[in-house]
Amino acid sequence: MPTLSERDHAVLWHPYTQMQTAPLPIAIVKGEGSWLIGEDGTRYLDAISSWWVNLHGHAHPRITARVSEQLRTLEHVLFAGFTHPTAVELAEQLLALLPASQARVFYSDNGSTAVEVALKMVLQYFHNLGQPERRTFICFRNSYHGDTFGAMAVSARGAFTEPFWPMLFDVEFLDVPVPGRETEVLAQLDALLQRPDVAGFIFEPLVLGTAGMVMYEPEVLSEMLRRCHAAGVLCIADEVMTGFGRTGPLFASELLSEQPDMMCFSKGLTGGTLAMGLTTCAAPIYDAFLSDDKMRALFHGHSYTANPVACAAALASLELTRADACTEQRQRIAAAHAAFQAEIAGQPGIRAVRHRGTILAVEYDPGEGTSYFSRLRDAFYQLALDHHVVLRPLGNVVYLLPPYCTTDEELDLLYAVLRKMRELVLNFTPAPNLPHILHD
Repeated sequence: MPTLSERDHAVLWHPYTQMQTAPLPIAIVKGEGSWLIGEDGTRYLDAISSWWVNLHGHAHPRITARVSEQLRTLEHVLFAGFTHPTAVELAEQLLALLPASQARVFYSDNGSTAVEVALKMVLQYFHNLGQPERRTFICFRNSYHGDTFGAMAVSARGAFTEPFWPMLFDVEFLDVPVPGRETEVLAQLDALLQRPDVAGFIFEPLVLGTAGMVMYEPEVLSEMLRRCHAAGVLCIADEVMTGFGRTGPLFASELLSEQPDMMCFSKGLTGGTLAMGLTTCAAPIYDAFLSDDKMRALFHGHSYTANPVACAAALASLELTRADACTEQRQRIAAAHAAFQAEIAGQPGIRAVRHRGTILAVEYDPGEGTSYFSRLRDAFYQLALDHHVVLRPLGNVVYLLPPYCTTDEELDLLYAVLRKMRELVLNFTPAPNLPHILHD
């Protein structure tokens, strides 16, 4: 009998995978807490929350009970002209927690579509106001906002999007205002804001995830938002990764003194249980679509918009996230990350160590440029698997983003793997001229 991995290989096509050369996928049949359990019984520590989605551990009983209850009540209803309790309750609870600038919730089904909704809202907002010439977006260089066409357009131009470049609308890129470059980036922004066609600024607040967990400070981002608002430019916070406690507070935007006009969510929204996206906006944006003219409405939707089961999972996850026990878990992980950062930073083979909240990134120094295509990537990946740890290195950058239930003993295993990676780097022979791109 063929294994599950062999059956998969005969019929499936996996994301971000060269199917001709990739090894057979690892078959996972069960999840418990921070662990994934393979078909052969092998246990793997999920150090990246299964692509950043899992907040509270796999198969969490509180979330599964709420999902089961909802399935027995209402599994789905169209959301045009209809509503249901979990959609209303989730929107009410989220808006009470988000910055006061947010007034309305629009549901979608993943992070890319949450971004697409925001981009379309911005463009039609100015169209409805009689300013259709305002259609240019400002983005950070090396940013990532998704894989649909609008989301790709406001993301980095690189090897993964190259086949589609002719189809992407033009945007203006800013350098990331990492410590020491704030003044330079503010000057770049000021120059762009002189243009009359700028409509929006979209950003990953404080942490650019697939750029290699590149981090910058809330003070400079707040100043950027102030300057955008003074120029009438709308600001979109893409909190698909940073939302729901990853950076410390519930939302990275809580650390800003100037608030965004729109926010995008997915990933941890349902605790990693079901696919769901969500975009919020300020009242003036929503008001610009109100009219006796039906053509001023936002013509966007999805078959599974505001799916009741996904909303139920999100409500259960949000309840867990707001609990004092979860706050203590996040603080414990953050403290452990900080201690490990202090230990390893500056050691041979280490270029940089970045840490915010429950996110830790180690940028190893192989003697060549930082690149998603670093030959270290596969070696790091296999080393982690050999120690029963699931990591997804961004080339020579390795990050930890574990579920909040991860114990101190489990964190120690992750740090031990990172130390072994440093030993591997010290014996690495570099290769020149790799593409400088980080993306996943």
